[in-house]
Amino acid sequence: MNVHIAPSILSADFAKLGEEVRAVAEHGADAIHIDVMDGHFVPNLTFGAPIVAALRRVTTLPLDVHLMIEQPERYLEQFVEAGADMLTVHVETCPHLHRTVQAIHALGVRAGVALNPHTPFELIREVLPDVERVLIMTVNPGFGGQRLIPRTLGKVAQIRAAIAALDQPIELGVDGGVDRETIADLARSGADVFVAGSAIFGAAEGIAEAMAALRAAARRGHQAG
Repeated sequence: MNVHIAPSILSADFAKLGEEVRAVAEHGADAIHIDVMDGHFVPNLTFGAPIVAALRRVTTLPLDVHLMIEQPERYLEQFVEAGADMLTVHVETCPHLHRTVQAIHALGVRAGVALNPHTPFELIREVLPDVERVLIMTVNPGFGGQRLIPRTLGKVAQIRAAIAALDQPIELGVDGGVDRETIADLARSGADVFVAGSAIFGAAEGIAEAMAALRAAARRGHQAG
């Protein structure tokens, strides 16, 4: 199983965002994770399409845009036009989830579906074959730097088993509390995409060493799993 590290700019220094993104790209990031929050679905307000467009100008890495917003279907086109390579929407905000996934694909980008910690896997079972990624929130969404909720490890394992039964190349991502202490357990449970913010941008040892340590720990977790 591959290890994909997607640094979340939520924890970056916004005063030098371009430099921070170039630094993680130089040290092996697989994508840039952009948490778009509206202050309604989650209790925080972050980025819009202009930030995506600005990042598109400074990196060739895939831009993984996580729409933590109400009515995400209203904004899909503008984020794709800004340069998003993948759009991930929440099952909790999409009453017509299959239609939203179809709309994302019609715009020519990859589609993901995210679940909050309390949301059961069964709510996405029917749409699972139609997405490229499932993203499990391993903290309550809204703010960086939180501690992983241990019970979410069971959900990671449950969804990995469902993906294996489909025999499709669907990625399984985790977002929240991902650091060098938790990433091995997440990998052992079946995750292969790891969104990490403060563990990379806020690491005392620096970005290069932090990313190398995360990748190595995730690989050990996969081997143990």
